[in-house]
Order: sequence, then C-alpha cells, then structure tokens
Amino acid sequence: MIRVKIRSNESIEQMVRRFKKLCEKEGLTRDIKRTSYYEKPSERRRRRARKSMKRIVRDTEP
Repeated sequence: MIRVKIRSNESIEQMVRRFKKLCEKEGLTRDIKRTSYYEKPSERRRRRARKSMKRIVRDTEP
C-alpha cells in the first residue's frame, strides 16, 4: 500500500505528483493498464517473448 504524507509547505498538487511517481515506481499503473482490457494468451506470450529478447540484447551489449 502506498502512503504519502504531506510535507510542510507542500501543496496538494505536489503531493499528488509524488503519489503518481510512487505508483509508477511500484509498477501499479502498468498493472492497472494491463488488466484494464482482455489480452489473448497468444498476445501475452508474444509480449513476454519481446520483453525477454530486449533484456538479452541489453545484457549482451557492452
């Protein structure tokens, strides 16, 4: 659970901005977007394969 305490002399907009950053950092927004629509199992496999290929390419580069 993400909690954001308001700091002294901080506006509500700044606090909401910090909350959004924490949500992105935790991967919460990504999970919500992913589960907001149905994804076929074949599309899920394809997405995971692309993600793993990106990781392999990134790790092999100098």
